[in-house]
Amino acid sequence: MIVRHALINALEHDGKADLQAVLGRVLSENPELRNKIKEIIPIIREVVEEINYKPMEEIKRMFEDLGITIKKKEKVEKVLPELNKTKKGKSVFRLAPYPSGPLHIGNARMVLLNDEYAKRYKGKLFLVFDDTIGSEEKFVIPEGYKLILDGLKWLDVKLTKILYKSDRLKFVYKIAEDLIKTDHAYVCECDTETLRKNRADGVECSHRNQTIKENLKKWKKMLAGKYKEGQAVVRLKTDMNHANPAFRDRVLLRVVDRKHPRVGKKYKVWPLLEFSWAVDDHLLGVTHIIRGKDLVIEDMMENFIWDIMEWKKPEFIHYGLLNIAEAKLSKTESRKAIEQKIYTGWDDPRTWSMQSLKRRGIQPEAVRDFAKKMGLSQADITVPAEILYAENRKLIDPKSNRYFAVLDSVQISVKGAPKIKSTKSNLHPDFHKRGFRKIPVDTGNIYIEKDDYDKFLNKEVGLIDLLTARIGGETEFVKKEVDYETPKIHWVSESNVKVKVVMSNGSVKTGIGEPSMKKIKKDQLIQLVRIGFCRVDKVGKEIVLYFAHK
Repeated sequence: MIVRHALINALEHDGKADLQAVLGRVLSENPELRNKIKEIIPIIREVVEEINYKPMEEIKRMFEDLGITIKKKEKVEKVLPELNKTKKGKSVFRLAPYPSGPLHIGNARMVLLNDEYAKRYKGKLFLVFDDTIGSEEKFVIPEGYKLILDGLKWLDVKLTKILYKSDRLKFVYKIAEDLIKTDHAYVCECDTETLRKNRADGVECSHRNQTIKENLKKWKKMLAGKYKEGQAVVRLKTDMNHANPAFRDRVLLRVVDRKHPRVGKKYKVWPLLEFSWAVDDHLLGVTHIIRGKDLVIEDMMENFIWDIMEWKKPEFIHYGLLNIAEAKLSKTESRKAIEQKIYTGWDDPRTWSMQSLKRRGIQPEAVRDFAKKMGLSQADITVPAEILYAENRKLIDPKSNRYFAVLDSVQISVKGAPKIKSTKSNLHPDFHKRGFRKIPVDTGNIYIEKDDYDKFLNKEVGLIDLLTARIGGETEFVKKEVDYETPKIHWVSESNVKVKVVMSNGSVKTGIGEPSMKKIKKDQLIQLVRIGFCRVDKVGKEIVLYFAHK
């Protein structure tokens, strides 16, 4: 089944099957396999790689031998759905990242969906840094602003305007005071434990029935810094018997003594995010709010406040939670790992930030295509990183020259081999005009991967573009030709090129590369044959590569 779909896809695309396309066809035909997606992707990848290495004539022969027929069908391009209540040039969208670190792959979905729709409807897209003071565990970091801006620039997001919540507290204070004056909010002096218990039990605290005059007096004391952190909050009067305890007289603003990276200790009272959203979404004229469906309580809060203020409501558009199986997406945990020197920085591949993806050679267009294909589905899904990698592979495969490198070597000597001083190998198998590499050879001194040595012990293998040999304690020459049916492995002979590869899990592999790797340049994208695509991070006495994917 997998071979059939891979062959069909290869024939449709000049001999190059696409993993994601093959995966889609397999799942469409066998939907019961969706629960085993992590298990079947490596199998599909192996089949696709094997077929893509074969010449077109061989693919056609396999196709005919298997008696495969293709059903003609109309090609339907998947696009994002239209949104309700949109007008060309009148729609307003917003990004509201919290600058506790850079954008990571999870944030990219929100960013790129907003950008795509803003471009489609020729609307405005505001970047509103949600830089209110957060918890002691999760807080704004000074470099967070630039890291986010750099990520947006890399993704080619077009911003209409950049704003900061830390510059807009006067607007928030004005609405807070209006809510107090109309008896929709009050100042609560309960300690945190009492507040939580009362809320859980549906019990009103004594402060709820204070007069407006008393509340305004305490509000002024909050603004003047007369309360310490934890001594007073402003709460919205909702319903203390609401089915969701978290919605019962929810906190709008609180006293904070901590220093803010942009405005220092200028302000003593800071809003919670959903209150600042309710105010700014109105003041900025936001028409569409695209965000995760997990923010239900925030939706309720905004709607409640808009009803009180009799403001026009934006449209909410939600999508489900998206997890990448291989990624741990936590800026807080990444920051801690950086501080503890476990990660090398925000561009460490384990952060999954835009900076780390860029360093690995992931293209911004691949991230955008990935986000678009995930779309606005409200289903919570976990997908393998391979889905993103498949998008990236389409973009970087044509531009990535091929090279041999051995990262865990075993030395062999090919007994009985003819004297060969060098061999040629194409820089790219699909673009012969690009030229070739001249690889020096000493058949008595060849290095292959230990895994290949163990796997093919006492079996015939083709040393790519060199010869066929039987691997063993004493490796024997078989013939100079390498047949298509024979398993093929990469190799390195005479070389003094040291190679270090930083893998996507942060581990480091070292080895040797063919001499022509001395010609590669920083930021170049290459493919180490049978190992994977990499971005050249550093050249010199040692070549440092960042691994992208297979």
